Amino acid sequence: MSSRDIILAQVRVNQPPASDLPKVALFDADLPSPWPQFQASLRRMGGQVLDCPDGVHLNALLAQHFPEAKIIASVVPELVGNFRVLQGEDPHRLAEVDIAVVRARFAVAETGSVCFTEQELVINALAYLAQHLVVLLDVDEIVGNLHHAYQRPEFRSARYAVLHSGPSATADIEGTLVHGAQGVRSLSVIAYQRSHDIV
Repeated sequence: MSSRDIILAQVRVNQPPASDLPKVALFDADLPSPWPQFQASLRRMGGQVLDCPDGVHLNALLAQHFPEAKIIASVVPELVGNFRVLQGEDPHRLAEVDIAVVRARFAVAETGSVCFTEQELVINALAYLAQHLVVLLDVDEIVGNLHHAYQRPEFRSARYAVLHSGPSATADIEGTLVHGAQGVRSLSVIAYQRSHDIV
């Protein structure tokens, strides 16, 4: 028996009995209205909200806000892209994507964060390698704070779950803030209700 096996055997024998996790308060007594707070938090983190007026198609909205974009990878049925994201393919190909359009599973008003799982992203690297990330969000799926967020089933059922808070950013010692240094250059959220016909 190796030293490793001996150590692990001792750990198994001497581990304490299982106990329930402590109850954590949700701190929801004075939560403000979720959508306005989410917008304010998102802007504070360097993100933006794009208004989509009735009758304006999402493709036209993207063309208006990102006129230089050539390659659009859409993994949502509401918008047609020109770059297919296929599960299992080489994620390095995603580096050529100008705009990735995804749907958030839910959002957090307190932090301006949006949540994705492997189901929304298809390839997890999509949320990091594209130049710009455009997120569709059903405003009914906004929770007040992180305490509520971690009660969501995604953190138990998904193999991968991530909270994004604005575009990537870095600041040097003189305090100059640069967005898009290590990841997406911009993160834009569109309030767009999920169709009940789309699973």
